[in-house]
Amino acid sequence: MKTQSTSMPEMPAALEVLAIDWVERHALQSPNALAQFDVASDRRFTFREMNDRVGRVAASLKALGIKPGDRVGYLLQNSSDILEIMCGCWRIGAICLALNFRLIPSELEFLIGDAEPKAVFFDTDFAATADELMGVTAVEHWIETDGVGGDTPYEHMLAAAVPILRKEIDQPLTDICLLMHSSGTTGRPKGVIITHQMMFYSALNVGLRARITNRCVNLAMMPLFHIGAINGFTFPALYFGAANVIQRVFDPEVTLDLFDDRQIGITHFLAVPAAFNAMRDHPKSATTDFGTIQVAVSGAETVPDTLVEWWLGRGVFVQEAYGMTETAAGISILEREDLPEKIGSAGRALMHIEVKAVRMDGTNMDADPGELGELWMRGASVTPGYWNRPDANEECFVDGWLRSGDIGYLDADDYIYIEDRLKDMYISGGENVYPAEIENVLYQMEQIAEVAVVGVPDEKWGEVGCAAAVLQNGAQLSASDLAEYCAGKLARYKVPAKLITLDELPRNGAGKVLKPQLRALVNERLAGN
Repeated sequence: MKTQSTSMPEMPAALEVLAIDWVERHALQSPNALAQFDVASDRRFTFREMNDRVGRVAASLKALGIKPGDRVGYLLQNSSDILEIMCGCWRIGAICLALNFRLIPSELEFLIGDAEPKAVFFDTDFAATADELMGVTAVEHWIETDGVGGDTPYEHMLAAAVPILRKEIDQPLTDICLLMHSSGTTGRPKGVIITHQMMFYSALNVGLRARITNRCVNLAMMPLFHIGAINGFTFPALYFGAANVIQRVFDPEVTLDLFDDRQIGITHFLAVPAAFNAMRDHPKSATTDFGTIQVAVSGAETVPDTLVEWWLGRGVFVQEAYGMTETAAGISILEREDLPEKIGSAGRALMHIEVKAVRMDGTNMDADPGELGELWMRGASVTPGYWNRPDANEECFVDGWLRSGDIGYLDADDYIYIEDRLKDMYISGGENVYPAEIENVLYQMEQIAEVAVVGVPDEKWGEVGCAAAVLQNGAQLSASDLAEYCAGKLARYKVPAKLITLDELPRNGAGKVLKPQLRALVNERLAGN
């Protein structure tokens, strides 16, 4: 009798998964659907029109000699131009470099020197900064735009181009598409590598949890050089064929007016707590109709219970989220249905990412439910590493898990709670601030013998910096002196808003400043004032 073979048939080699051009696909499937509404210029673009402009960006960059893998920077206020530029870069395989316009020229010079872009798009508002950078960087092409469709080199460039309407190259999802710098505790910025795979899975992760469909309308009010603004929910909305409403600069009155406009019909938005507070405190909040809002997310810093409760009273469920640049934003989002029971939690991990808390005793063992530990994550939306930084890769990855540097815990139901930061970073108005960078500047002041910076609570910005200084004998120093010295050396949001003087800094036996003790001492002193 013939026996049946139990061996598996030979399978073909796995096909490489390629990056898809989202704009091109939507232009084919829903060409007349609204893709972008630029509030400042009152410009509206369908997916067909957006695809044409993306194609003109792609053709223009190609004409400038931009090749796959080349970097292209943008130093821009929010506008529909940003999505055109990013998608135009990706259509020809180029890598975008997001530049924080709040940085001073010397800080931007470092980022540009690290990423070496061949071209940079800059906003008319930042022309003086661009002029300074032109003299100290090797960027070949600087392209100006005003973000409102005015008579600028950007619009001239697009008008002269023959659009490339389809993605020209086969590009694996693992290819890099975006670089975003995140400063380290040493003060030296790290370029976070973001791949097409990360953007795809982040869009899928966030879109599923936030229930985005092609009928949704996202309001992009936070600066689009932040991963939180990009993937919460601007690019997830783009992936699902929804509309993006782009607000040039956050203004609480303008934002409330947008919410009040039923014809626009905002359904989704993300904002830092400071923005929620600004809208709450504006007189128009009492009469604004929030009825179209389906998902309102906050994060980047602690979301106070009182803030969530106030907005619940207006029918808006503020869902806390947790994310990092290194995870293309999305790690977790609290479900709407979990409010108010789970206020204080950042929700469960999203679909394609795993999160665990690891004991901080050096064993790398998983913490028990409710036990504090360092939060680690892995998954398809986690960065493969840092640009030109093998030292950072060695420090931040363990057996395929990314160490977040955040202290928190998972409860018995796997809800994530963020308690503190293992590193000394604090967040002011949604911006990451790293004390070591500030301390390096302050130590150059002749009045200061020793100094340490910690974040302290602030009603408007969430946190601000407080410098604790030991002065040289006979020296005098005020907060205004400190601010004056830092002007031009640090971005404004990094300059400590408060100053206290001490006889000595609390240190351990090895001479390291004990930041938890210092933070408690600073808060006690400030409360006494």
